[in-house]
Amino acid sequence: MDSLMQPSVGAHPGASLTPPALAVAQEVGASGREFLTAFLAGSEVMQRIGDASLQSSEKLGFHAPGVTGTFGGAVVAGRLLKLNAGQMTNALGIAGSLCAGLLEFSKSGGGMVKRLHLGRAAESGVLAATLARDGFTGPGTVLEGKFGYLNVFCRDGDGNRFTAGLGEVWNTLNVTFKRYSCHITAHVPVTAVLELKARHGISGDDIASITVAGSEKMVSHHDIPEPRDITMAQYSTPFCVALACYRDPRDPNVFSDAVVNDPAIRALCRRVKVEVRQASNTENWLASRVTVRLNDGRQLVQDMQYFPGMPQQPLSRAQLRQKFNTITAVLPKDQSAQVFDGIAGLESARNVDELAWGQ
Repeated sequence: MDSLMQPSVGAHPGASLTPPALAVAQEVGASGREFLTAFLAGSEVMQRIGDASLQSSEKLGFHAPGVTGTFGGAVVAGRLLKLNAGQMTNALGIAGSLCAGLLEFSKSGGGMVKRLHLGRAAESGVLAATLARDGFTGPGTVLEGKFGYLNVFCRDGDGNRFTAGLGEVWNTLNVTFKRYSCHITAHVPVTAVLELKARHGISGDDIASITVAGSEKMVSHHDIPEPRDITMAQYSTPFCVALACYRDPRDPNVFSDAVVNDPAIRALCRRVKVEVRQASNTENWLASRVTVRLNDGRQLVQDMQYFPGMPQQPLSRAQLRQKFNTITAVLPKDQSAQVFDGIAGLESARNVDELAWGQ
């Protein structure tokens, strides 16, 4: 379900906005078109708020989706609750005081708390909109004020980005669908490793060491050679690359505590070096170079800019269905197919509740 925006701004519309959109749409009996309109409004607002931070929120230690998702969730819920302009302003003002989420889990463990960040953002967005509907107030300068978003959650942000190209530029068109159940910074190197494995017929046992050259953020936030739990592992580029050498990362079930403690994967994880790759201004920030050194002395190199699921390499309908089938494997096949087809035809649905229950 998770997705991101390009350029990356710490906004996850799929995971952050789908739960509040579905919950409130069911409550008010919204149509599919009303659901989509609310989702898109929240997505656009969330992306613009994240973009204005210039990716500085996470440099300060905030988990960006826990911040941007709260604002986005308030817009989604507010639209479905048919708030007027004044009420929506209050909803955003309230949302600013409900933003939360710290990245310390990625440094010292206790990663279960990360699961709360997007969930609480969704919950807080609905709470903010509901309170605003009932007359609760919040500051109208929550984004740009002295003690607002730009000056508290950001460092050297750019408030002009809140409205740049408003009504003309639709950032939701640049959505990226995740392929693996891990942080986005690992997606390109993981894809590169899978290609090298397929092309040369190698496995993890054939590998002496790996070097991943990527973004500064990969080095500063995701070079975690000894993850303590599954959440830290999903945040760790070395672990995700090592896992891809032994397992199929497209299966979300492989990202488990049992795999975190797999001796072979952990041993290879320690032999994955992460370094900064000097990239041009025109390159995708996720671009990576993966160098695999084999036990027999050979060295394999793969440069890669994108992975399937990005706007530059969009997933086909068949690939989207395959991903959907994988993450809904607990459902009977006929019900899974029915829900997928319902989502594909969501715009014409008279009531979102039909989709939610696969009816």
